[in-house]
Amino acid sequence: MKTLFWLSIFIIVYTYLGYGLILYVLVKIRRIFKGKRKPPLVSNEILPDCTLVVAAYNEEGFITEKITDTLALNYPEGKLQLLFVTDGSNDKTPEIIRGYPQIKLLHEDSRNGKIAAVHRAVKQVNTEVIVFTDANTFLNKDALINICRHYADPKVGAVAGEKRVLVDKQADASAAGEGFYWKYESALKKWDSELYSVVGAAGELFSVRRDLYQPVSEDSILDDFMISMRIAEQGYRIIYEPDAYATETASANVTEELKRKVRIAAGGIQSVIWLKNLLNILKYGTLSFQYISHRVLRWTITPFLLVLAFILNILLAFQPDSIVYQLMFAAQCLFYILASIGFFLEQRQLRVKALFIPYYFCVMNYAVFAGLLRYFRKKQSSSWEKAQRK
Repeated sequence: MKTLFWLSIFIIVYTYLGYGLILYVLVKIRRIFKGKRKPPLVSNEILPDCTLVVAAYNEEGFITEKITDTLALNYPEGKLQLLFVTDGSNDKTPEIIRGYPQIKLLHEDSRNGKIAAVHRAVKQVNTEVIVFTDANTFLNKDALINICRHYADPKVGAVAGEKRVLVDKQADASAAGEGFYWKYESALKKWDSELYSVVGAAGELFSVRRDLYQPVSEDSILDDFMISMRIAEQGYRIIYEPDAYATETASANVTEELKRKVRIAAGGIQSVIWLKNLLNILKYGTLSFQYISHRVLRWTITPFLLVLAFILNILLAFQPDSIVYQLMFAAQCLFYILASIGFFLEQRQLRVKALFIPYYFCVMNYAVFAGLLRYFRKKQSSSWEKAQRK
């Protein structure tokens, strides 16, 4: 029982803190022997031709701002094409886009899900690089240049931009927690990229070489993750570029953030099953190490180990001479009490920032249980399903 308890604690700590520490040390060691990885210096003349693909579903409230933001992006003249796909939208989104002749619009009335729309759009692309972004995110002006310069390296198959979440001073637990989470994730991605490769890309902003793009199944939940990891599976690196960033507002509230997290968790277990070859560390080496440490543990066993560690801790705390286990049990109880208080206060819109982290941590792990259940009960749709934003 003690062995199982300490093994559970070790995996939990490794998943959320230990991997980041080990990754940081490995990056430092790599810099000593090989120097720091730097993006290639390229001129406008040798930047690749690029198509920006924007998937938009019923985004009439955002789409004009998105178009304005898109038209302001810096990229060499004649090398950038703009393609918006609005399949299934039944509001004014397609009509608004039609008012901009410099944008190619793809639209059909049937709603077959985001990935079906993206596959349809990719068939229209004839440039070397495709950049994908969402309709409700806004890019910095040099985002495309900073992404596409990496394709000067033939070993690079995909490039992921950074997601930034706007958090104001009056943020609730979902916004503050989401903002903190993405800052930590960004640090891990920087180190992942420098060591070898980022483990997947987020749909807010990522790009791929057109000739490496593999259509994924239309019932794929995390299509952006699957598309990028299929490229990594072919032996190419996924680079993280923090100087290309997509900014969006946080989820409207904890309920909306939970809906998003449950979908990600369902997609996570689907991805683990579909990408089971990447678990072979003897074949994929560093990529497998990064994939298992950064993704697989979070999406599979670690949330269950949180429950197991708590139950075992109760049993061990009431044995003779168990002061260490009693202290650890007290620490666990304090953490979950703080999370519960955070939940109680959030329901009454009373916000104490010190409680956001434990509360958001518990919400994230609860989402894994809910996502697993939803996936195996086959109740997670791959159709376009947006969480409301602030």
